[in-house]
Amino acid sequence: MHSGFLRVAAAAPTVRVADVDFNLSQIKAKLTELEANGVEVAVFPEMCLTAYTCADLFHNSTLLDAAVKALIELRDLSRTLSLHFAVGLPVRHAGALYNCAAFLRNGRVDLVAKTYIPNYNEFYERRWWRPLQEGESLRVDIAGEQFEMSTGHIFNSHGVKIGLEICEDLWVPIPPSSRLAMQGAQVILNLSASDDLIGKYAYLQSLLRQQSARCLCAYAYAGAGWGESSTDLTFDGKAIIAENGTILKANRRWDPADNTSIVDIDVEALDRDRIHTTTFADCAQAECHNRFCICEAEETTPCTTTAPRTLMRYVDPHPFVPSSDAERRERCEEIINIQVAALAKRLDAIHCSTLTVGISGGLDSTLALLVAARTFDRLGLDRKGIIGVTMPGFGTTDRTHTNAVELMEGLGVSMREISIAAAVTQHFKDINHDPTIHDVTYENSQARQRTLLLMDIANQTGGIVLGTGDLSELALGWATYNGDHMSMYGVNAGVPKTLVKYLVGYFADEAPADSTVRRCLLDIIDTPISPELIPADSNGNIKQKTEDLVGPYELHDFFLYYTLRFGFTPERIYLLARHAFTAEEYPDETIRHWLSTFFRRFFSQQFKRSCLPDGPKVGSVCLSPRGDWRMPSDASSALWRTSATL
Repeated sequence: MHSGFLRVAAAAPTVRVADVDFNLSQIKAKLTELEANGVEVAVFPEMCLTAYTCADLFHNSTLLDAAVKALIELRDLSRTLSLHFAVGLPVRHAGALYNCAAFLRNGRVDLVAKTYIPNYNEFYERRWWRPLQEGESLRVDIAGEQFEMSTGHIFNSHGVKIGLEICEDLWVPIPPSSRLAMQGAQVILNLSASDDLIGKYAYLQSLLRQQSARCLCAYAYAGAGWGESSTDLTFDGKAIIAENGTILKANRRWDPADNTSIVDIDVEALDRDRIHTTTFADCAQAECHNRFCICEAEETTPCTTTAPRTLMRYVDPHPFVPSSDAERRERCEEIINIQVAALAKRLDAIHCSTLTVGISGGLDSTLALLVAARTFDRLGLDRKGIIGVTMPGFGTTDRTHTNAVELMEGLGVSMREISIAAAVTQHFKDINHDPTIHDVTYENSQARQRTLLLMDIANQTGGIVLGTGDLSELALGWATYNGDHMSMYGVNAGVPKTLVKYLVGYFADEAPADSTVRRCLLDIIDTPISPELIPADSNGNIKQKTEDLVGPYELHDFFLYYTLRFGFTPERIYLLARHAFTAEEYPDETIRHWLSTFFRRFFSQQFKRSCLPDGPKVGSVCLSPRGDWRMPSDASSALWRTSATL
């Protein structure tokens, strides 16, 4: 492996029915191509040495002998390759014929026989093949040599454990790959010859997603394709690689020129998820105590190459934000429904029909207000029970103030405006602070004054204060302790900053095209992110921009995702970031700088997260001390920050 990634290929080269020499030449040519691309493990289709559709020719010695000869030639070739690969062929033993996968590496051949032999609909494989039950192992003679033929065997390859199954094995209620994975296999190879029918491809993709997710593994599938007999069936030549519920790569079907998928499997991420998902090991202990699977004791070929290489894998620079408009809209709708359901339950549980929310004209408070309005609609409550409070201070600009006021008016909520300038100025006098010094005291005094007002108004009206802070701010500690950090319910607590603008945009799309609400929302999306605690510039524009101070949120959300979701090291997060973002977007030194900043702030600000208000989890990453993330507030960041600057 390289940096925890294993390069895997699924290939479906052209075949000729019963022409073993031609099929061998195609496989050898493909092996040369894969080796040149740094592939470490590859899978070819079921019966790829003979073609799958040979029918009764499988009982002909001429074909069987040719397949054996081709296997020995591939065995000899494997001694010259660092690539390990699986091919399909028929194997004779004790008066029976077996449908086998041969796993070849470094001159060694191991055979895995098909466990489940379909004999229904268009399949009548029991006419030719005998099944080998899970856990069975035989010694078979091939060309004067003995080889092991088994099921449930796990092979070591390039530091990764590999399991094999053949076509129908995947489609049964408990596939062999389930036990292979529970016994340690991280990558499953499937040699297949499943014909194509209307709707079957979509079903297969769903099956691969589900099996790879359920087994917390990678799954490489190679299906028979161009050249198979079309007497009764047609084969589209599928080459699909899935990983933990996601299709990473799939070739273009029906095109013999596009017959290969290559991708880097993230084995480190799979291992982390297996450790983190404790029920995986529990299930393995319960289901595999009789050891259906046999693992090789030692690594056959340790990887000696550690030089970096270009990652053959798409890394999304915005892991929280779906790339397509349709997926984004679906994601936004789901998140909003979660937020609304959560807030509705809280209000119903405490018999509350009023809430107070501070409205700044920024993204987060806008989203909180929009969710509150939809929640009141769902509960059948008057929106006037939502008390929006705008609290202009020393840094408030006309742009954000106007948007805040007009948005509240457009949504029909109750509105109050209370300037904090006089109260904060008095506070500066009380604590003997020079107001010309724009330090943390200057900024936090304003945030705490606003929270004081919101809390008192909530008491006055018999309601609760709705928090507006988002997930990214919580990760960075970009909140004033006992200021905007505090509320009675943090409705945005699970929403990352990179997604907030799309949620606000979702509401904008639903608003009438010529409405004030839509105009305000679109302008709020375009407004620079700022706490507005420092006076504006001479032109009245926002001077204090958050991303100038803490760094770009798209980088921090990227760091946050891979820190919390997978527990990756800073070195690995840097590697992924360098692949996801171009050097023009973020040079190396920029990524390293903000990565170090992220870990410094993430560790030092845990004390704020340890006493967060309740708030709904909406995605795979959450920072609630009562849920996903539990961390001591006095943990050291030294290891992470040192690594981040390497």
